[in-house]
Amino acid sequence: MSHAAKNLNEGSRELIAFRIGEQEFCVNIMSVREIRGWTPATPLPHAPSYVLGVINLRGAVLPIVDLSRRLGMNSAEPTARHVIIVAQVKRRVFGLLVDAVSDILTVSDENIQPTPEVSSDLERQYSRGILAIDKRMICMVELDVLFPETESEAA
Repeated sequence: MSHAAKNLNEGSRELIAFRIGEQEFCVNIMSVREIRGWTPATPLPHAPSYVLGVINLRGAVLPIVDLSRRLGMNSAEPTARHVIIVAQVKRRVFGLLVDAVSDILTVSDENIQPTPEVSSDLERQYSRGILAIDKRMICMVELDVLFPETESEAA
């Protein structure tokens, strides 16, 4: 167990922060399996527009999601500088294409502000709140809302 994990108080959590364009987002570190460099994905026919394709991850087929497009932003143009966050939601594992991972944050619930009413419906659904830390505004993303268990719900 890491030193940071031992110091987590009740009501605090560890998050992985990452950038997409000029915006920062974060997800719960418990849903992150690994972070790896960009690997070109093999496109899949009839996949949702935000799914770039699949890669081979140690013998397992891993779908790669353009998180920028899934969040309703511009599509990413992946380069060697991009990274893939391998995440797990319930039994499903997938890769999230992001520009860069910035850091690991330990935050308490008091640091989390509610998502403003001016946000889009999509943003209010997937956003668990906004972190205002060190002059940074970081949107907390709920992966289980963004990627529901059944694909029919996603469509």
